[in-house]
Amino acid sequence: MIYGSVCSGVEAATVAWHPLGWEPQWFSEIEKFPSAVLHHHYPNVPNYGDMTAFKEWPNDPIDLFVGGTPCQSFSVAGLRKGLSDPRGNLMLTYLAIAAKYQPKWLVWENVPGVLSSNKGRDFGTFLRALGELGYGFSWRSLDAQYFSVAQRRRRVFVVGYAGDWKRAAAVLFERESLSGHPAPSQETREEIAGTIAASSFTGGPSGKPEGAAVNHFVPAVSNALCARDYKGARPEADQDTASCIAFGAQNSASQGDSVSKHVTPTLDKSKTPAVATHSVAGIIISHSGFSNSINHAAAGYMALQHMQVRRLTPTECERLQGFPDNYTQIPYRNKTAESCPDGPRYKAMGNSMAVPVMRWIGERINMVENLI
Repeated sequence: MIYGSVCSGVEAATVAWHPLGWEPQWFSEIEKFPSAVLHHHYPNVPNYGDMTAFKEWPNDPIDLFVGGTPCQSFSVAGLRKGLSDPRGNLMLTYLAIAAKYQPKWLVWENVPGVLSSNKGRDFGTFLRALGELGYGFSWRSLDAQYFSVAQRRRRVFVVGYAGDWKRAAAVLFERESLSGHPAPSQETREEIAGTIAASSFTGGPSGKPEGAAVNHFVPAVSNALCARDYKGARPEADQDTASCIAFGAQNSASQGDSVSKHVTPTLDKSKTPAVATHSVAGIIISHSGFSNSINHAAAGYMALQHMQVRRLTPTECERLQGFPDNYTQIPYRNKTAESCPDGPRYKAMGNSMAVPVMRWIGERINMVENLI
C-alpha cells in the first residue's frame, strides 16, 4: 500500500503501518521540529510542506491518503469557529487533495468536537463532499485507552473507499464478539461508589472532605479518572479512585488537583503533564494545604508529606502515544540528540495520533483488501 500523508506531524501513521509493509510516497508538514523528525527517520521521503500548495505537487499515484487536519477550530477548548477558521478550512483542502490524487482509500482524523461544530453542519459538509467525490465512507469515534495505551484519547476517524461504503464500514465496524455480546466490563459506570470522597488534600469515609488524603489509598480502581484545577470547583469523586493519577503541572506549590469520575488529561501541547511520586526527602505541608515559601507563610500545624510532583518525561509521553522510546530525540538546531530540547518533543506528542489506533485501522484495511 502506497500512501500520502498531510498534517503529518511526526508520522504516527508511518510508525504504525511500516510493519504492514506499507510505504509513504510523500509527507506534508510545515512545523520545524516535526519536519526535522521526519527528515531524521525518513530521509528519502519528500516533505512537501504547506498542504495548500498541493497543486504544485507531482502527480505520483497513491493507494491511500491519510491526514488529521488541525483540530483547534473544532475543539470544545477553543473558539470553535469551524470552517470559518483558516485551520478548519484545511478540512476542505484535504478533500481537494483527495480529488487530485483519487486514491482508493481515505483515512481522516479529528477531535470529537468536530461532530458538534456549527451544530454538526461542518462535519456534514465534509461527509457530503466525500460522497460527491465518489467515496463511500464510514465514521467512528475510537478511544486510545482500548488500544493498549495508558490514556483516554477519543478521536473521530473517517474511512473512505472509492465507490463502496461497505468496504469502508468493514474497516471501522466489527461485531461485538464472535457470538453474542460480551459483558459491558469496559463501559463507563454511572453508579456511585458508597460515600467515599477524594480530593487533593482531604478525603474521608463520611462523604465529606476530612482528614489527610494525599497518601490515602482508596481501595478499588476505576477505569476513568479526572484531574481538576484546585483554583476552581473541586468535584468529589463519585466512583472508586486509583491511588496514582497523572495531571497537569502547576507552577505554584499552593495549587493542587482534585479527583472526579471522568478522565486523566490526555497529552496536550499547551500543558506539561505531571505525575505524583514518592519523594526521597519529605515535603513539609501545613494542614491548610500550603507549604512555607518566600511568598507564603503556611498557617497551623505542619505534617511531613512523602510525595512530590514531577513532569512526565518526553519518553513517557512517547510511550503514552505508542511510539518507540526516544523517537523524537533527534539532533536539532546544531545540537546533538542528547541535547534535544524537551518542549518541541512534548508538543509533537500532544499533537500526534496514537500509534496503536492507526495500526488497528491499517490492519483492518489489509483485512478488507485480502478478503473482499
